Amino acid sequence: MLTIDQATYDAIVAHARRDHPDEACGIVAGPEGSDRPARFVPMLNAARSPTFYEFDSADLLQLYKELDANDEEPVVVYHSHTATEAYPSRTDISYASEPNAHYVLVSTRSEGETEFRSYRIVDGVVTEEPVEVVASYA
Repeated sequence: MLTIDQATYDAIVAHARRDHPDEACGIVAGPEGSDRPARFVPMLNAARSPTFYEFDSADLLQLYKELDANDEEPVVVYHSHTATEAYPSRTDISYASEPNAHYVLVSTRSEGETEFRSYRIVDGVVTEEPVEVVASYA
C-alpha cells in the first residue's frame, strides 16, 4: 500500500494538471528504506509530449547525486496520462527500474475527475496497490 500525505498528493495532481496536455513526471524522495514519500521533486518532461515522458538525463544525474548525499531514494515515481486511464503502458513497464518504488499514474483525461493510482512494477509484472491519503505522517 502507498501511504501519502495530502499535500504531496495535491502537489502531484497539480503538476499533472499544470503540464497538461503534455505528460508530467517527477519523483517523491524519502529516507532510504522508509517507504515514506517526503520530498516532492517535480521534473521536466524532456520529451514534451502528450503521449510519452522522459526525464532529462542531466536533471536525473543531479537528482541521484542529491538522493545519495541525503541518504534518500525514490519512493514514488510519478507521471500523468493525458488521454488514457491511469494504468502503466508497455513503455512505462519497460522503463520501471526502481523495484522498491511506487509507480503513481494520474490521468488528466477528464477535467473534473482525478484518477490517481499506484502500482508496483518488478521484472515487468504490474501489481496495483491501494492508496491511502493521510493528513500528515504524525
